[in-house]
Amino acid sequence: MIKHPGELLPTPFAEGYTLVFGTDHGQLFQGDCRALLQDLPDACIDMIFADPPFNLGKDYGKNISDSMRRDEYLAWSKEWLMESVRVLKPGASLFVFNLPMWLIEYGAFLNTQGMSFRHWVACRMPKAFPRGKKLSPAHYGLLYYTKGEPTTFNKIYVPIPTCRHCGKEVRDYGGHRNKLNERGLNLMDVFEDPDEIWIPASEIDHEHTQLWTDAEDVWDDIPPVRHGKYKTRTANELAPIMLERLIALSTNPDDVVFDPFGGSGTTYYAAEKMHRRWLGIEIGDTDAAIRRMRDYQDGIYVEWESARGNGAKRRNGVDQLKMFERQTNRYQP
Repeated sequence: MIKHPGELLPTPFAEGYTLVFGTDHGQLFQGDCRALLQDLPDACIDMIFADPPFNLGKDYGKNISDSMRRDEYLAWSKEWLMESVRVLKPGASLFVFNLPMWLIEYGAFLNTQGMSFRHWVACRMPKAFPRGKKLSPAHYGLLYYTKGEPTTFNKIYVPIPTCRHCGKEVRDYGGHRNKLNERGLNLMDVFEDPDEIWIPASEIDHEHTQLWTDAEDVWDDIPPVRHGKYKTRTANELAPIMLERLIALSTNPDDVVFDPFGGSGTTYYAAEKMHRRWLGIEIGDTDAAIRRMRDYQDGIYVEWESARGNGAKRRNGVDQLKMFERQTNRYQP
């Protein structure tokens, strides 16, 4: 077994990428993700999270084109997707965050590559103006595939939603509020209506069986990082809460996480905190990601709690790790 994920790559490193930052858990490179992916051996990664440019003509800096023709963008996407499938271990997880118009193409391609569809998670966003003859867009998509049956699928919990105005819970849970786990809501087990209960309450073994359905795939607590106070770069970036949740869901400590579009380093930051090994690469400016990782090493970081305006809180790494251990079904109180 490898001790550091950097051992997966050839030494010296091949052309197309250079090492710019490293920790005891991982390494960040600058360059083209396709070059690094091609150098990774088969079946070596436990989880991949990819948040590629959306091809909307945004400025991501030098060496990044966000204005390809449709056929060029899809051809480029299939290149890194195909290599991603190759480097995933059997049972490993692939998450891709993008617009629905691209994810539907990605899903069709992954269906031909031996991958197993798990979920399309809708991540709600502030509504935008409709363009042309279209509905108002209100979510980004998070595509979730595994390489066969998942080897790791930890139950994780989210806080029971409350109204930001009155502080009361926003759902009545069909009169079964007393059956909810006080750790919070199981992300896969929330119901909106009492008719969705899949087993009579009288038949439930409350110590071992959840009461709720496994149909919750809409997340409304992922905040967009748009305020200059919290952004680490000018381009788009994701809140750590999303990556922490996905890593807790699909990996265990010491598993290897890979992100081919490093951006501001959110994935590496979350992996480092949660004691996962990691590899990453960014074709553009890596200063924001490096600064974020160094700040974390110095104990400086911000936690995004929810999309409902709870603000930011600072926690040390030990408290954060304990929180996510409690969110998985591996935790024993």
